[in-house]
Amino acid sequence: GNLDYIAEVTEGFSGADLTEICQRACKFAIRESIEENRRLSVMREQDPNMIVPENPVAEITAAHFKEAMRFARRSVSDIDIRKYQMFAQTLHTARGALSEFEFPTNGIDGGRSGGAPSANIDSLYTHTHTHTHTHTHTHT
Repeated sequence: GNLDYIAEVTEGFSGADLTEICQRACKFAIRESIEENRRLSVMREQDPNMIVPENPVAEITAAHFKEAMRFARRSVSDIDIRKYQMFAQTLHTARGALSEFEFPTNGIDGGRSGGAPSANIDSLYTHTHTHTHTHTHTHT
């Protein structure tokens, strides 16, 4: 239907771009509703016996989306998307390298702290940094 068509013509749009289209369509619907209420109010003043709905419920229609699409803009280029895809692939690969991560059996400080946090946060970072990449695991 209409949403499938919008999805087709907005290929490559970011979530924020799509949100902007929807918000704009909503604003057009609200504006139309306000204008309709004003028009009905004027008609009611001219003819007090006129029967009109007190509070017509506004709907967001295809016409509102059509108007909103006139202002639609894509904020992410194909080049940017390729960069993000490559970055995501790099992250995925990096995560795979740590998929078998385990803490040493006697704790990171040889079991001396009993699992309590270090009182000196700087020494924790220094200690952690000095032991980075010193252990090699061989899987056979």
